[in-house]
Amino acid sequence: MSAEILTIGMFGMVLVAILSGVSLAFAMGGTAVIFGLLTFGSYGMYSIVTTMFGSMWSILLSAIPLFVFIGVALARSKIAHDLYHAFYLWSGRTNGGLLLGTAGFAATLSAMTGSCAASTMTTGLVGIPAMDKRGYDRSFVLGTIGASGTLGILIPPSITLIIIGMQTGQSVGRLFLGGLVSGLLLLGMFLAYVALRSYMRPELAPGAAEVAPLRERVRALRSVFLPLVIILSVLISIFAGIATPTEAAAVGAAAVVISVAIRRELNWTYIKTVSYETAAMTGMVIWIVFGASAFIAVYGGAGGTTFMQNFLRDLDVSPLMMIVILQAVTLVLGMFLDPIGIILLMLPIFFPIVVELGFDPIWFCILFQLNLCIGYISPPFGYNLFYLKILSPETPISAIYRAITPFFLLMLLTGALIFVFPQIITSFTDLPKRL
Repeated sequence: MSAEILTIGMFGMVLVAILSGVSLAFAMGGTAVIFGLLTFGSYGMYSIVTTMFGSMWSILLSAIPLFVFIGVALARSKIAHDLYHAFYLWSGRTNGGLLLGTAGFAATLSAMTGSCAASTMTTGLVGIPAMDKRGYDRSFVLGTIGASGTLGILIPPSITLIIIGMQTGQSVGRLFLGGLVSGLLLLGMFLAYVALRSYMRPELAPGAAEVAPLRERVRALRSVFLPLVIILSVLISIFAGIATPTEAAAVGAAAVVISVAIRRELNWTYIKTVSYETAAMTGMVIWIVFGASAFIAVYGGAGGTTFMQNFLRDLDVSPLMMIVILQAVTLVLGMFLDPIGIILLMLPIFFPIVVELGFDPIWFCILFQLNLCIGYISPPFGYNLFYLKILSPETPISAIYRAITPFFLLMLLTGALIFVFPQIITSFTDLPKRL
């Protein structure tokens, strides 16, 4: 079977399976089995099994359930509501103050959960009723929540950054640093836009009629101090090289349990709920990893990966234009596929070309990840667009598209800045090497 037919057949079958409602893991795994038998016969099954077992033994995989547990445990406690209440009290009389706090809340929640779905849905469920009462424009609110919620896969601890580290062999700590810098840059863009628009059109986001006393605002911060310290300690230990991601995640998971117990929220129902959700989310991620591993084993073994890399190398474009093409492909795929699937399918093809061209690998990976974030709010099938529809079912999907457009453009602008000025990322991600 020629590489051209193999590429069209395998990627086409995955696309048809996904559009038919088959989960990504089984779409890729099933395609691998079919084309493995057609291409290699029974030996194809041996290749699939050995590759999947090789993926199972990756030490970084053990960090995934631990980080998932941290996110689920924090999200299922009352910490999220207490955190939003603190932002609410500190928003003050500034026009758009509560919406600024909501964006900050979503970013903080992203660092806690590492999940776009969790940060977007929790922020919407907690924040929309509060802002409706204060006369905030619903479209403005939805756009801000949808965009801020995408930070869940960029701000560490991000599961997708761990998987990128597995695929590329890059330091997870340096990837986390790059994700943190780009995430904070994006958040700064969102905050600046919200503040400017609220100032110019105060009827969209009016300020509070009165400000809570300082004592009450300080008291509100006490309830979230310990969880934030836990998250920061986990990240700092990774950045400083004190602990591996797996070790830091294990300590963080234990600390979260202690924190929840101190708040007197630890009971049997809570333990069962958190354990079930952790197992379900981890199982979904791991099966996608296995399905993609099987897919790449067959596709690469039959010469497909080499064919795609040679096809890209033969394009008569400059090295910078090559990066633009790779990132554009990532952005388009992000509108349709799960980020983990894109990482596992595309990085084995893209990454060797990037290294060959001499670009900083961490810089490329962060740009790659940023485009996956943009895909979350890109019409027509961005995940966060449908989360917003669930949060506001009376809002037409066309109105949600319009609400998200300014933030979509801001994310593209941020990506362009990082592309043109790589030192925005590399000056921070190179710190561990210089220290």
